Amino acid sequence: MSIIWLYSLISVAIVSVISLVGIFTFSLNQLRLKSILNYLVSFAVGALIGDVFIHIIPELAEEGFSQTISIYIMSGILFTFVIEKFIHFHHYITSEPGIKKKYEAYTITSLWGDSMHNFVDGLIIGGSFLANLQLGIATTVAVILHEIPTEVGHFGVLIKGGFSKNKALFWNFISALTSFLGVIITLLIGETVESAVPFLLAFTAGNFIYIAGSDFIPVLHKESSWKRSVIQFLYLIIGIIIMYTLVFLE
Repeated sequence: MSIIWLYSLISVAIVSVISLVGIFTFSLNQLRLKSILNYLVSFAVGALIGDVFIHIIPELAEEGFSQTISIYIMSGILFTFVIEKFIHFHHYITSEPGIKKKYEAYTITSLWGDSMHNFVDGLIIGGSFLANLQLGIATTVAVILHEIPTEVGHFGVLIKGGFSKNKALFWNFISALTSFLGVIITLLIGETVESAVPFLLAFTAGNFIYIAGSDFIPVLHKESSWKRSVIQFLYLIIGIIIMYTLVFLE
């Protein structure tokens, strides 16, 4: 059992480090970074909807797609709506007339969604290692592959929403640490948590659908240049294609 704990914790540590991928943007000056932020948001939209419709929903459908799964997905959408409403009323994004907002609301919902996703990744990695070491390693590789494009997109969203590079990197890393919570819970209670995985996956899917459709896409629609809009769309498609390509590598 100690070997399972060791492998599981090392695996989620590696996955968490992926959240620091945004450090590569530190070499860019502010003007250059600003010019690519909308494209990173587009990429995030593609990665999110690709993750939902290419990975999460097909995985749920393997055991049969029921009305219950649909309700779980809707609960993720509704819960995120309530969370975002609360955030809008909270002092750190509401502001006095004439005073610029500190952060956009979608940055907080993005962090919430990413934290939830990383928590589920931890549950899945832990469960895989409980089955056998080979499956655990294979699952970890799969998670790393889909985390890279997702974390790149999330980092860009935080910067676009008002975070500094350092703050975006820090909070992206903090949200990644929920994978440790997920793996520890799985290893402690074992098979008991397996029954909750379908709900957590569906809930995360609903969360991602809401964030991509309600928060990120409206940001993209603020772009009035047709040339930049075409490039945005291409980045969105690239995000989807990468998620689809991962199917053949998992």
